[in-house]
Amino acid sequence: MTIGEKIRRIRRFRKMTQVQLGEAVGLGENAQNRIAHYERGTRVPQKKLLDDMAKVLDVNPYTLYEATGEDNSELLQILFWLEESNPGVFHLFRLHQFSVEEQHDDCTDGAYYRPSDAWPATPPVGIWFFGTNINSYLREWQQRMKERDAGEISKEEYFEWKINWPDTCDDCGRHEPAKLWRKVNQQYSIDWMKSNDAPKRG
Repeated sequence: MTIGEKIRRIRRFRKMTQVQLGEAVGLGENAQNRIAHYERGTRVPQKKLLDDMAKVLDVNPYTLYEATGEDNSELLQILFWLEESNPGVFHLFRLHQFSVEEQHDDCTDGAYYRPSDAWPATPPVGIWFFGTNINSYLREWQQRMKERDAGEISKEEYFEWKINWPDTCDDCGRHEPAKLWRKVNQQYSIDWMKSNDAPKRG
């Protein structure tokens, strides 16, 4: 959701007009026009103005900011707005720890986990997405993490996979990705291009 869409959604929730919001943040005679531009996305408000809007709208300023990827709380903001745009798109659930008796029973129903140093002291919360491809994307991400941790791929390859996603997506090995990202594949691709770009003699 864009900054403008967020402003419009919250402004309407607060039952304010564009004029009221614009005047409250000191936009003067062009108040309605300026707010309309911001909400349509034809102009982007400066951070100071966003902070002023957040104060008038009585919301946390981070609710209006674009994600920077530098703060863990941004993930929750993204999920909050995703739920607003797509009600019911994901569900949260609490995982349960296996009891001693259940630790050897793989047929136990429900979302359970076996305690280890990798799990927190309190039961973690899981998330699954309804009717989207996100679940398959997360499965592939989990696989890449396991490959990185096991030394099957390097940290550089893992980062390459992330920064070129979704072109690097292969649906957990079910098809070739649009962009080769493993070093072996990259070298093969470079060698192939060199051999095909080389001037032909004869």
